[in-house]
Amino acid sequence: MHQDIVPICAADIQDQLKKRFAYLSGGRGQDGSPVITFPDYPAFSEIPDKEFQDVMTYLTSIPSLQDAGIGFILVIDRRQDKWTSVKASVLRIAASFPANLQLVLVLRPTGFFQRTLSDIAFRFNRDDFKMKVPVIMLSSVPELHGYIDKSQLTEDLGGTLDYCHTRWLCHRTAIESFALMVKQTAQMLQSFGTELAETELPNDVQSTSSVLCAHMEKRDKAKEDMKLALTEGHSILQSIWAPLAEGTEHSMSQDQLDGQTTVQRLLAQLSETEAAFDKFWSKHQQKLEQCLQLRHFEQGFREVKAALDTVSQKIATFTDVGNSLAHAEHLLRDLATFEEKSNAAVQRACALSQEGERLIDSKHYAVDSIRPKCEELRHLCDQFAAEVGRRRGLLLKSLELHGLLETSMKWCDAGIYLLASQPVDKCQSQDGAEAALQEIERFLETGAENKIQELSKIYKEYESIMNQDLMEHVQKVFQKQESMEEMFHRRQASLKKLAAKQTRPVQPVAPRPEALTKSPCPSPGVRRGSENPSAEGSALRRGPYRRAKSEMSANRQGRSSSTGDEEESLAVLRRHVMNELLDTERAYVEELLCVLEGYAAEMENPLMAHLISTGLQHKKDILFGNMEEIYHFHNRIFLRELESYIDCPELVGRCFLERMEDFQIYEKYCQNKPRSESLWRQCSDCPFFQECQKKLDHKLSLDSYLLKPVQRITKYQLLLKEMLKYSKNCTGAEDLQEALSSILGILKAVNDSMHLIAITGYDGNLGDLGKLLMQGSFSVWTDHKKGHTKVKELARFKPMQRHLFLHEKAVLFCKKREENGEGYEKAPSYSYKQSLNMTAVGITENVKGDARKFEIWYNAREEVYIIQAPTPEIKAAWVNEIRKVLTSQLQACREASQHRALEQSQSLPLPTSPSTSPSRGTTRIVKKLEESKMDPLSLEGYISSASLPKPPEKGKGWSKTSHSPEAPEDDGGWSSAEEPINSSDAEEDGGGGPKKLVPGRYTVVLDDEKGGPDALVVRSGDVVEVVQEGAEGLWYVRDLSTSTEGWVPARSLSALLTTSGSAQGLSSSESSPRSAALSCSSSCSEGCPAPFPGLQG
Repeated sequence: MHQDIVPICAADIQDQLKKRFAYLSGGRGQDGSPVITFPDYPAFSEIPDKEFQDVMTYLTSIPSLQDAGIGFILVIDRRQDKWTSVKASVLRIAASFPANLQLVLVLRPTGFFQRTLSDIAFRFNRDDFKMKVPVIMLSSVPELHGYIDKSQLTEDLGGTLDYCHTRWLCHRTAIESFALMVKQTAQMLQSFGTELAETELPNDVQSTSSVLCAHMEKRDKAKEDMKLALTEGHSILQSIWAPLAEGTEHSMSQDQLDGQTTVQRLLAQLSETEAAFDKFWSKHQQKLEQCLQLRHFEQGFREVKAALDTVSQKIATFTDVGNSLAHAEHLLRDLATFEEKSNAAVQRACALSQEGERLIDSKHYAVDSIRPKCEELRHLCDQFAAEVGRRRGLLLKSLELHGLLETSMKWCDAGIYLLASQPVDKCQSQDGAEAALQEIERFLETGAENKIQELSKIYKEYESIMNQDLMEHVQKVFQKQESMEEMFHRRQASLKKLAAKQTRPVQPVAPRPEALTKSPCPSPGVRRGSENPSAEGSALRRGPYRRAKSEMSANRQGRSSSTGDEEESLAVLRRHVMNELLDTERAYVEELLCVLEGYAAEMENPLMAHLISTGLQHKKDILFGNMEEIYHFHNRIFLRELESYIDCPELVGRCFLERMEDFQIYEKYCQNKPRSESLWRQCSDCPFFQECQKKLDHKLSLDSYLLKPVQRITKYQLLLKEMLKYSKNCTGAEDLQEALSSILGILKAVNDSMHLIAITGYDGNLGDLGKLLMQGSFSVWTDHKKGHTKVKELARFKPMQRHLFLHEKAVLFCKKREENGEGYEKAPSYSYKQSLNMTAVGITENVKGDARKFEIWYNAREEVYIIQAPTPEIKAAWVNEIRKVLTSQLQACREASQHRALEQSQSLPLPTSPSTSPSRGTTRIVKKLEESKMDPLSLEGYISSASLPKPPEKGKGWSKTSHSPEAPEDDGGWSSAEEPINSSDAEEDGGGGPKKLVPGRYTVVLDDEKGGPDALVVRSGDVVEVVQEGAEGLWYVRDLSTSTEGWVPARSLSALLTTSGSAQGLSSSESSPRSAALSCSSSCSEGCPAPFPGLQG
């Protein structure tokens, strides 16, 4: 029993079987009993019992149970052995044979002695050989043939059975190995099937895919093992059939037939197992694949539902119906764009729903889960389509309504134009009035198709889109339409009166002879010669009078109507400008959005990454600058605020003024433009740009759209100029003018900043120099006191070309250098040379010989720079700006000094420093007077009192005396290095003398129409500018209204700015009556002198 449980295999006892002390040849007895042969084996007695027992057990297990049940026939060949060995062998076999025995045939020894001995011994020891079966001693092989047929015996026993022990051993090993393989394969398949059957279906795509892949791998491995087993079985069959192929006379033994049957049975079993597994696997695989399909469907459903929910939420935000025709068109385009973008989600939902239907048709195991989701997807798609259709219907309604309103507005504007274009003078005639009346009637006939007929009908028809703002807009348009029609009716009434007016017939009355003789003039003769005029004469006189009065009344009415028509015309023009501003603003916002979405956002799209060149990667900020910031400002703020001024365009200047600081973002964009332009030229051939341009269907490349912000900021000033031109007498004219100035200031600041960033070589921070006020190119001569003589001489003949940058705190001198390149790369750069601190700078406004020159001097004229501007206007602008800087410095210094003086007055008195002593200031004045008296040119320009002074030479400015550039004396100029001296003594001395020269503008208070040939004829109220002080109380002035020059008495003039000593300090230095300097000076340094009493008034 135990041996049945653990059968022995040939591979386990292969070494013992190879000894061949017993073998199963495959022969059979007459009744089919298996024959086991014990050949002659000398060392039989030395075989261990365990090995002998294993071999016996194995050999008896090979035949079928039926054959083994008959019993075995043992053939013991001991022909070459001794009797003692025969006895021992028989006894050992009889004691250890594990199966039934039918017969034992012993070939006893063939030697005479041994045969005789065996006969005797067998008789005496018969009892020892008592067994369940008979033991027959055979003397020869022929006797053996009497028991077993020769065909069932091997050749060594005289038989014909073909037996090879080695081949038999190989077959047995292969068959048993194949049987084990089949068994293991079956067990593996059973275990795998159990695992598949017990596998729980995952709930996500990733896990389901992993399980399916793992099961597929295991299935492939099992199929490979089955394939190997089948191959092994067929190989064994081929080896069993091999002897038959060698010769037809060969026949297989029963054991070989049994082996063949075993292999064939195992192969059939393996095929059945494989077929059953394939059937099971097919169902399992289908279930897994359906599970994967379900998980994909569920995942897609979640994603599509989220996308549809998102677009549904977004479509719910499309509540605006537009406040104008352009706005409604814009909203329709936005809706179409949104629908196009949302179309991908809708199409995916439809495709997913169709996929679910296919799963249902394929009899998916989860039909109950798939069908509701498909229905929900269809419902969401239908709901979204219906909402989009509803929104489109509302917007189309809005577009239709705004079209009606726009048509009505245009009709009203056309009517106003018609009224404005009818000349009043031509309408006074009957023909002209009739022609104008016909024009009006023809125009009114067009109202049936252009104007709003019934307000209530409009409200009812467009009730679905009507909100408070739209209702007010409709009312305004309707009111305007009624107002325009009322104007037409008034004009009609006037024209009908003029057209119907006929000249009354006058009866011819013969005048009295005396009346004709008294006066050649009929009307005065009638009035004077007839004291009692007849009724006809009265009618004759009253007719023309009444007609004239009627015509005058009509003219007045026409003029008032013309004025109203002109105002309406201007209002229409303002609306046109406002519409252009809004339309271009909306188009600008759309273009920015198009660039940001079509180019900037695509640079971060992983699907487009392969098209972006290496030089373009991670450079979106360089290419687009702060365009996104500009877009958000215009889209979220500025455009909406502009739209709020659509009904009052003349007030749009306030919108610009309120957002003027936000426009500073354009300065950052323009400063980045050179870098952007350079990057574009390097990468313009990149396939990325070509693909984006193709998707956007743009005719122009990206660089054209990158220029849009620069073009837009310059467009505003043109539109503001147009709006200001049509709003001269409106409430918002001042705001428009201020907005225009501010926009121009931003453009100037942007332009200046473009130059400022091109400065190279400056070590400090340009931001510390204050605001950049002006910049420009000039010719510069230098003249320094401490310089070499040769430098002074060359300074007059060889100018340097310098680009000056005027800041609040310093003026920079740079050398302009042109760069090679194209576009922005061709922009110049500026090499820093030197700078002058404005606290130590002074100016001389006029330089001898050239009206374009002025001087900038430094540290009390230790360094003098003669500046030549391209034009006198540029020079005047620079001088005025520098004067403002110096004046502001002086004012700040004075305020600081007064503050310090106030603090000192509240504390203990301090001793007066030498620098603030009036005596020292007086000494400086006396010194200047002495220098002036010693000047050999100081008498130039004086003539006798009998004639007027000679007009001054051009270019000398305020100087009464001529100074060359080499003369560093106190030239006419503005400085921040000295304080003007206006002491009380000087004021008292000059109080009773002639009027002193105070440069500036004056008002004429006395008419002066007499004088010499060089005298200027002026009238009270004229404004003049003093050019030079002359003798005999005469001043040489320029009339600002006529630009004529000449001499006038000083007593005829009154200064425009003579209210305080401080103002006088800014206008002139009264310390010297003959001083040639207009020195308005201050010191902003720490050592600023305290103000004198004369400056504190």
